Amino acid sequence: MAVLIVLFASWPVLRGAGLGVTALATWRGSACYALAVMFVFTAIAHFNKMKHGLVRMIPSVFPQPMLLVYVTGVFEFMGAVGLLWPRFRALAGVCLAVLLVGMFTANVNAALKAVTLRGKQATPLWLRTPMQVPFIGLLWWSTRP
Repeated sequence: MAVLIVLFASWPVLRGAGLGVTALATWRGSACYALAVMFVFTAIAHFNKMKHGLVRMIPSVFPQPMLLVYVTGVFEFMGAVGLLWPRFRALAGVCLAVLLVGMFTANVNAALKAVTLRGKQATPLWLRTPMQVPFIGLLWWSTRP
């Protein structure tokens, strides 16, 4: 839920800052920057104490879950940077959408196994599933050329 707050709180702030900043002068442009903020926020969790909870989310069929946590964190950082460069924006949007779909398996697994993150149970599927839609939809809308 914090991820949604970061995304939807930073977006209007960035859009408001766009009064003198060309890159933030439209809702689409500022959405890319808000998504970059969100992905940096989520990527940080892949490298701090939360990484152990993220490892527990990964289905057991995947080998080396800690490596997967690190790799997906790097992908999130790379995607965030890609969102900031208009030349790479469309590619970053597609790659991040694919990453979100792929990582959804970990969210399903976490919900089914009742994994806890920072002492709280993972987001239930009835809430997590519709949360993916605004992420992917906003990525698609804001990164189309």
